[in-house]
Amino acid sequence: MDNQPNQQQIQIRDNFTGGEYANFMQIMHNKEEILLVFGNIVPPSGRVVGKIITSPGHLKRIIRALQENLKKYEATFGEVKEAEGPKEGIGFKIAD
Repeated sequence: MDNQPNQQQIQIRDNFTGGEYANFMQIMHNKEEILLVFGNIVPPSGRVVGKIITSPGHLKRIIRALQENLKKYEATFGEVKEAEGPKEGIGFKIAD
């Protein structure tokens, strides 16, 4: 692959096998960073499947990209109804 002036090469770790299903997300932040924690809850337990740390400015770009892609998805497949949130609080416990 030829390197062109404004082209970035992205490497994927060899042990990065695929995606994880997430049905909950927790968001935390300070002035400099936003932390997104994704998890998969299957009662009676759950597990964290990914963590993303990004800047507030980049988060705005992520939100815009998600909005644009949802709009394209709905134009093709129809309106998506928002999923119902959890009825009870979600607690966290450190695994042994």
